[in-house]
Amino acid sequence: MTPSRIERLPFAQDEIRDWSRRDRAHTDWPVVYVLDGDRSQTKPAVYVGETLNAAARMRQHLANASKRATGLETIRVVVDDRFNKSVCLDLESHLIRWLAGDGRFTVLNGNEGITDASYYDRDVYRESFRDVFEQLRADGVFERTIPQIENGDLFKLSPFKALTNDQAAAVEDILEGIFADLATGAESTAVVQGHPGTGKTIVAIFLMKLLADIRDHDADDEVQPDSVFADLFVPEHRALLQGFRMALVVPQQSLRLSIQRVFAKTPKLHPSMVVSPWDVGRSAESYDLLVVDETHRLNQRANQSSGVLNRDFARINERLFGADDPSKTQLDWITARSAHRVLLVDGEQSVRPADLPATMLAAEVRAAAALGRRYPLLTQMRVNAGTDYVDAIRGILRGEDGARLTADALGEYELRFFQDLGDMREAIRRRDDEHGLARLVAGYAWDWRSRRDPAAHDIELDGVALRWNRTDKDWINAPGSLDEVGSIHTVQGYDLNYAGVIIGPDLRLDPASGRLRVDRDSYRDKKGKENNPALGIVYSDDDLLQYIRNIYGVLLTRGIRGTFVYVCDPALREWMRERLTG
Repeated sequence: MTPSRIERLPFAQDEIRDWSRRDRAHTDWPVVYVLDGDRSQTKPAVYVGETLNAAARMRQHLANASKRATGLETIRVVVDDRFNKSVCLDLESHLIRWLAGDGRFTVLNGNEGITDASYYDRDVYRESFRDVFEQLRADGVFERTIPQIENGDLFKLSPFKALTNDQAAAVEDILEGIFADLATGAESTAVVQGHPGTGKTIVAIFLMKLLADIRDHDADDEVQPDSVFADLFVPEHRALLQGFRMALVVPQQSLRLSIQRVFAKTPKLHPSMVVSPWDVGRSAESYDLLVVDETHRLNQRANQSSGVLNRDFARINERLFGADDPSKTQLDWITARSAHRVLLVDGEQSVRPADLPATMLAAEVRAAAALGRRYPLLTQMRVNAGTDYVDAIRGILRGEDGARLTADALGEYELRFFQDLGDMREAIRRRDDEHGLARLVAGYAWDWRSRRDPAAHDIELDGVALRWNRTDKDWINAPGSLDEVGSIHTVQGYDLNYAGVIIGPDLRLDPASGRLRVDRDSYRDKKGKENNPALGIVYSDDDLLQYIRNIYGVLLTRGIRGTFVYVCDPALREWMRERLTG
């Protein structure tokens, strides 16, 4: 295909008038345009749009006071004789996502809904989008390459996403319910339920941005009528959201910090809107809406990681409920502190006894379903092998007799078993050189000696000596992470291109029964097997087995392009290999 051309001009009335006269395509042809600001500014702005009349659209932007106030200076118009409306909408959404992921500019676009529709020759056109990207990069609009952008958290966690059909339906129904309840004063709880890779975190972030855009919508800013959520941008909804206090609750520290960095780069959002459950409990003010990611990782009353947190748990209960009731959980704090809640749940990702019990999560799901407010996410967005792979992994870890995955079902997904850890480490290094974001991860079956002695090694197998992750904050992108092994607490909620999973001696196959069993002595996470005297709970080997199954279920579903597996127990290795590779 002939490359698109990019025409550049100042964002000024006279320049636009003169440019409009040079070519009929400037006033009567589908194009995509980029408006960007002074790059010497700390946070230069950028806006991406598509239109059939570029000159008229630029004049509208000039007449918009909010656009002028952002310091936009330059127009770049992408012109191509083969463009049509569908192509322009697709290119527009790609550029918005890439710009948000690049992080150089503050993207001014709203979140009324990026489309991802099919159209004639879409794959061919999308290849040409890379040529447009490279032209814009050569002109200084982008700093990084597409692979660098798409491997970064700013891209993966960006609110500028083309949602799947089930995600879009969930977002629309949730917001319609919230607006109806705001009008009547009723409280509500909605539940979004999905396996790993179905985009629960994306739904949470998208909801926050969409609500902020509706609340702050400028009547002078046109909402594209064919946008997915255009019908939500009405004055009545904006009025209901004035003074609206909302937050995204993220239990895991590492993921919370990553999302805060995204919110810092996103107009109308702020890092302070991403909070921990402890922040909610300690807050002096209530929230209108709390969106809770990884709800299954909220805590029940249990021995916390420090005496200060044990004290705070009791104090929060006393302040919210009048007494330190041991039955109260962090979910109870969230309910007490909010009028509306959206809970994102996957019960099979609970990995510690302190996490909310499965019975409590199931009760929330049932209650939401009874009110028509349970939203299942079914489309697999992470693992290129699709839903069959995730279902097979979970079924095998549950010990289901018929659970297996054929080689045909894997398609191009790279699933490999290794008998030598050194070989797997080298394979992960090669994939990191080729694609980036390839890391070793493991179950918690080795003591964390290097935490106290940086010179010590933690995992020693097949003549290979490795250390656990030195940081639990954004470990995947931290310097040196390729030489380390990530734990469940550093990777849950994140994507990798390739995951090299070490299944430790904590999970074994019982030769006599052919069933999975736990080796309690080999499981080294003290908090992962600690009994709960506050609630009078003693955790059996069966209980512990469920948590360890969930841990490996999470680790084995991190890889987008592939998963490499090393299993310490030889019998378990062959049992899993037979069921996963056909």
